Amino acid sequence: MATSALLSVEEYLHSSYSPDREYRDGVLIDRNMGDLNHSRLQTKLARYSGNRGRQWKIEAFVELRIRVREDWYPIPDVCLYDLPAPQEKVPSRMPLLWIEILSDDDRMIDVWDKARQVVEYGSPYVWIINPNTLESELRTTSGKSLVSNQTLTIPDSPIVIPLPEVLEE
Repeated sequence: MATSALLSVEEYLHSSYSPDREYRDGVLIDRNMGDLNHSRLQTKLARYSGNRGRQWKIEAFVELRIRVREDWYPIPDVCLYDLPAPQEKVPSRMPLLWIEILSDDDRMIDVWDKARQVVEYGSPYVWIINPNTLESELRTTSGKSLVSNQTLTIPDSPIVIPLPEVLEE
C-alpha cells in the first residue's frame, strides 16, 4: 500500500523510516509488520542459515534493502547471497534465495506478483512461507512448486532448510 506521493531515490536512500518502507517508482510502500510467529521464524531462519554459511558458501541477511532496478528497492525478510557477499551498502546483485514470510495483512496476489518480478530480475529462488502453518511455496523461473515436507532444497547446492528443525534449533 502506498503511503506518499513521488519521492526521489536519493531522498529515499538518505532518509530513515520507522517502520522501514520499500520504495517503488517514486512511492514509499508500507511493509506489513509481522507478529511473534513471523519474527521468530525470520530470526531462526537467519540464524540457521548463518550458522551454515561457511558450509553452504553463503551469507544470510535480514531485512536488507536491495536495488532490484533503478526505481525499485524492496526488502526481503531474509535473503541468502552466494559468497562473496555484496559489499555495497544497498546491493544491486540479486540474492540466491529471497525469503518472504507472510504477515496476516499480506494480500497473496501482491506477494505472488512481487515474487514473480523478483525472479524476473534475477533472484533464482523466492520462498514464500506461512509462519503459522509452515506451508510454503517456491517461485523460480520455471514457475512455482509447493515445498514438500516443510523442507526447502536448493538444487545443485548443499542448501537444505527443514523448517521444523529451524524452529527447534
